[in-house]
Amino acid sequence: MAYSHVNSRFALNITIVGGGSTAHTLIPLLAGAGHKISILTRNPDKWANEIITQHQTISGEVVNVYRGCLHRASDVPSQVIPKADVIILCMPVSKYRIALHNIAPHIDRGRKVYIGTIYGQGGFNWMVDEVKRKFSLRNLGYFAVGLVPWICRTIEYGKVGVTYGSKHVNIAAVHPHNDFEYLNRVLLENICERWFGKGAFRQSDNFLSLTLSVDNQIIHPSRCYGLFLRYGGRWPSREQVPLFYRDYDQLSADLLQQLDGDYSAIRSAIRSRYPQKNFEYMLDYLALERLSYNSENTDIRESFTGSATLGAIKTPVIQSSNGEWVIDTNHRFFTDDIHYGLCIAKWIAEKLELDVPNIDRILDWAQDVRGERIIEGAKLLQNSESLAREFASGIPSVYGFGSFDDVID
Repeated sequence: MAYSHVNSRFALNITIVGGGSTAHTLIPLLAGAGHKISILTRNPDKWANEIITQHQTISGEVVNVYRGCLHRASDVPSQVIPKADVIILCMPVSKYRIALHNIAPHIDRGRKVYIGTIYGQGGFNWMVDEVKRKFSLRNLGYFAVGLVPWICRTIEYGKVGVTYGSKHVNIAAVHPHNDFEYLNRVLLENICERWFGKGAFRQSDNFLSLTLSVDNQIIHPSRCYGLFLRYGGRWPSREQVPLFYRDYDQLSADLLQQLDGDYSAIRSAIRSRYPQKNFEYMLDYLALERLSYNSENTDIRESFTGSATLGAIKTPVIQSSNGEWVIDTNHRFFTDDIHYGLCIAKWIAEKLELDVPNIDRILDWAQDVRGERIIEGAKLLQNSESLAREFASGIPSVYGFGSFDDVID
């Protein structure tokens, strides 16, 4: 069992917002490092005083157990936000902005407070700057981790989580830029490297690199689209539904590669336009996979079918009224990765006058299966209800940005 402590002068009051799988891993690691952890959750009564995370091998062998005590669990922001030194969001990307607006009035304006997320997709810096302006939070710093630092799941909600270990390398963007060293010492080192002996954090010079490095935002939509093309997105029984990664086929791999090709065109245009900026960590899918996992994968399909940690993940389906099992189009694979992923890339592509036919094709399909209005022909419908409604999407125009230069941080 792993317990440890940091020097008391580095002990922080940390509030986790949301009860996702990442929260079940973060709490024991951060509490074990000597920090005082509270959680803001809709279900405070379901959280135990002691949270346990098991470090397992993929075969289920428990190689370590991390334990940490919760100071407080509450569904009232005023009880757990005002004293927080660091606030960390653990929820789907599409819920970030709602959460930020909910907690911002309770953040202490008189001192430096940091707010961050363990998954940095979707323009997190734009979201935080939005509430900084609205609530006059001049002292608010922020950070975003490029990818979730570990594969993690929940075994028993509010009590027990599981992790299969850390990524080999992690990336984080921090504002102000010079605060990275401090945050790394008191926070980031304590969620990976301290416990797993790997997963040290490197600093990205900008948040845009995290927004346009591609992981979930191209993996999930392209795989779901491939399942629609091959199976119609429906199956007679739950047992016949392919596993999301272990049964990954070449059709889905080709769609992902095509989608990544559109993103590569966007990244290339940005580098050409801003040669003085450092976009070292704005990576394509396979380059990001090799960096994160220290792998030598050169084949997209094999990177999924051969994964030791992704194999058991199921395709998100719900049962229809006629008894069939159909892909759940209200799942975060759509609300996160379409509205806070592909739509952002499409907005940027239009500003850079780039054709992105593969993004267009998947957006057109997604709007059809969800009954929305996102794109018409090759034109993003920026003012449609599906994109412009409050918190419906993360396209830069909802923050008041009119040109691509506005989104450069």
